[in-house]
Amino acid sequence: MDLTQIKAFVTVAREGNLTRAADKLHLTQPAVSLQIKSLQSELKLQLFTRTPAGMSLTNDGTKLLPFAERVMESMAEFRQGAQSLHSTLSGALSIGTILDPEFIRLGPFLKRLVETYPQLTTQLQHGMSGWVLQQVKAGALDMGFFLGTPGKECHYQTLTTFNYSVVAPQGWKSRVAGKDWVALSRLPWIWTPPESAHHRLLTKVFAQAKVTPNTVAMVDQEPSMLDLVKSGVGLSLVRESIALREAHIHGLVIADAVSITTDLSFIALAKRRHEPTIAAVFDLLHALWAR
Repeated sequence: MDLTQIKAFVTVAREGNLTRAADKLHLTQPAVSLQIKSLQSELKLQLFTRTPAGMSLTNDGTKLLPFAERVMESMAEFRQGAQSLHSTLSGALSIGTILDPEFIRLGPFLKRLVETYPQLTTQLQHGMSGWVLQQVKAGALDMGFFLGTPGKECHYQTLTTFNYSVVAPQGWKSRVAGKDWVALSRLPWIWTPPESAHHRLLTKVFAQAKVTPNTVAMVDQEPSMLDLVKSGVGLSLVRESIALREAHIHGLVIADAVSITTDLSFIALAKRRHEPTIAAVFDLLHALWAR
């Protein structure tokens, strides 16, 4: 058997029709039919049955299709790998990361980056969102993840939009249920440094409400904030997905009348947006997050 036979098998299976499959493959219908017959002969299996609507997979064909699709996927990866070796992009990229790797899809991002541009090396530095912005502006980082809109100095791409919730210790439901930002400001708050997205988001919200929050502690890591909430210290801003999980597992209370929406962005200096490496990474991220 050869790859053209496997490609014909997969295409006919997906299209369910010889004519449409032939169009997809840029071949004549008799040529595709001959490839299917040759493959069936070599395998000594009947892969399709003809129906009034076209071609239908047999039980054997259905079982073999996933294997054939994996062969085609492997060939696509092989071609991509070969093409990447012709890439002129090389050097080192310093990238600022925030939050947890799973949320920002760091693993899939780096995997695709390495596979597509094997001559690039990456250096990761983890910090708070505002710190990443400062480092990008200072030239210490080439690019990085950021929460919100970075401003005119930066070129950015919005990857996703998500919500923050306010979480309170177990047993505080009566204190936070139905309460607006003015009422919540009077309760004890776990605060964060200016470089934190929590600080920027909450400062803006409370300024609009014309109130000053009652801050009782200062931390710079989300796990530490959650620990203080669990210990009964006060309120904190937490990503909605984490808030729901902690409410389910540890009984934390979610303030039901407020939330904050923000964006996860990827940033670089605006004046560098057309550099080949910068542009390539932005294109790669767009494809990854568009899925």
